[in-house]
Amino acid sequence: MSAPTHADRHGAANAALDPKVDPETLEVAPGTVHESVEGWVPQLATEEELRGALEKAFDYRGDVAITKKDGNKIEGYIFDRVSGASLESSFVRVLPRDSNQRVKISYSEIAALAFSGRDPAAGKSWEAWVRKYWEKKGAGETGFSLQPESLE
Repeated sequence: MSAPTHADRHGAANAALDPKVDPETLEVAPGTVHESVEGWVPQLATEEELRGALEKAFDYRGDVAITKKDGNKIEGYIFDRVSGASLESSFVRVLPRDSNQRVKISYSEIAALAFSGRDPAAGKSWEAWVRKYWEKKGAGETGFSLQPESLE
């Protein structure tokens, strides 16, 4: 005899057959809310603030400007990060706006951070695309396809 499945334990298999069950109420996980950080210049007074800002920078789809403690400034897209036990062992990897050379910067070298570039995917969610598609189709428009628009 095998153990019951997740659906069996919670009655989900039977609930799907029940016409009184509203599928909208079956959703138990809240949706993701994306915070707008475009133009934000975070305070980096503590290690916790620096780590938090760099996590947001990693999730951000636009360019960020990093000012290093030596005064050099690098503007580009953060495509990777490693969060180590210390600031010295933690780093971000950046694809600079003006170069194809990837740059690795230790958290301990970062003096300031600014979310400088616009987020090219802002407002381009799947839900927004489907809504626009059905609005166009409902208005009788023709000449559009199921191919998504360019992000740029």
